[in-house]
Amino acid sequence: MKDDKRLKRKVRNSYLVATVSLTLVLFLLGSVGYLLLAAMKAAHTLQSSIQVSVELKNGLSDKQRAEIERYLTDHQLVGTSAFVSKTEKLEDEEFRRLFGDGFEEILDENPLLDSYELTLTTQSENRERVEAFIAETERLRGVAHVSYPALMAARLHDTVNKIRFVLLLFGGALLFISLILLSNTIRLAIFSKRYLINTMKLVGATKWFIMKPFLASSITQGILAGTAASALFALAAYGLDEAVPELQALAEASRTGIPIFGAMIGGGVVISGLFTWVALNKFVNMKSNKIYLY
Repeated sequence: MKDDKRLKRKVRNSYLVATVSLTLVLFLLGSVGYLLLAAMKAAHTLQSSIQVSVELKNGLSDKQRAEIERYLTDHQLVGTSAFVSKTEKLEDEEFRRLFGDGFEEILDENPLLDSYELTLTTQSENRERVEAFIAETERLRGVAHVSYPALMAARLHDTVNKIRFVLLLFGGALLFISLILLSNTIRLAIFSKRYLINTMKLVGATKWFIMKPFLASSITQGILAGTAASALFALAAYGLDEAVPELQALAEASRTGIPIFGAMIGGGVVISGLFTWVALNKFVNMKSNKIYLY
C-alpha cells in the first residue's frame, strides 16, 4: 500500500516538474519572441525615419508637378510622400529661430524651393537600389536637387542588421538549450512509468492503446503550460509597464499578445506531444528484459 502511494506520488511529482519546466521554457521563448517583434518594429520605425528631400525648380506647371508626384508615390522604395511649399518652409519655427524674423528684409524673395519630403520603406537596406533611385529622381524634369543622408542611413542599416543578428542568435541558442533540457525532463517523466508501460505490454496491450493516454495527457499538459506561460507573460508586461511606463510594455504586449499567447499554447502542445511520443516510442519498443537495465 505504501509502495503504491509512493509510486503515485513520484508519478505526480514528475508530471508537475515537467509541466513547470515546460511553462518556464514557453515563458522564456515567448519573451524572446516579444523582444524580437519589438526590435523589428523599432528597426522599421528607425529605417522609416530617414527622410529624402526632393526639391523642385521654380516655375513648374501643375502637370509637371503631378508627374513627379506620381513617379514618387508609385515607386517601391517610397513609403510616404508629402508636398511642402516654400511658403510653409519660411513659416517653420526652426527656420525662424535660425535666421530670425527679419529674414524678408535681407532678401527680396523667398530663396527656398518647393519639395517633396519622402520616407523610405525597409527595402532601402539595399544601398544600390537607393542610389539608383536618387540618381533617377535627380534626372527628372523639374527636380532641382535630391538630399539623402547616405552615410547616416548606411550606419543605421548596419546597426539594425547587427541587432537583428544578435537577437536571432540569442533566441536560437535559447531555443536549442531549452528544448534539450525540456526533452530530458519529459523523458525522465516517462522513464518513471516504464514499469507500467512494460506491464501493459505483457498483458497484450497494443502500441497505440499504450501511447494514447500518455499523448492525451501530454496535450493537456501543453495547454496548461501554455496558459500558465501566457499568464506569466501578461503579468511580467504589466509589472514592467508599472515600473517603467515610458517603455509602454503593456500597450505593445496588447498588440502582439494574441499571436504570442497562441504560439505559447500551440508550442506547448507540439513540444510536449512530440517529446512524449519520442520517449514513449523508445520504451514501448524496448524488450522487457532490457527495461530493468535503466
